Amino acid sequence: MRLLIDESLSTQVALALRADGHDAVHVGDRGLLGASDEAVLGRARREDRVLISADTDFGRLLAVRGAIGPSVVLLRGQSHRPVDQARLLGDALPQVQEQLEEGAIVVVTGRLVRIRTLPIVTSPRDRPTDEG
Repeated sequence: MRLLIDESLSTQVALALRADGHDAVHVGDRGLLGASDEAVLGRARREDRVLISADTDFGRLLAVRGAIGPSVVLLRGQSHRPVDQARLLGDALPQVQEQLEEGAIVVVTGRLVRIRTLPIVTSPRDRPTDEG
């Protein structure tokens, strides 16, 4: 699985996932430190990578747009130690690989994994309008 690790997570997470055999790069490896969420999502989409982040804005952006990708894994409420985050991801990714390949937002919180298939369907009142 091809992974793009957001700047909300350490470069050490990418290194640990690579050591476990994943094709993982950090946004810093792509010159995207400080880049907008849209730019990061765009890079993940262009490189056909699953975005790994602790920033919930990515899930919100995909939901509001009704986007079908890229898939996003959100790490929530766990240790902030890179070694623990990499271990948690290493355990969770094989369980959700198929869903991520199809398009999903996956939230990983310790032992709990929640999956929302993309696109996220919202009610008409939740969608943005041109009126403003």
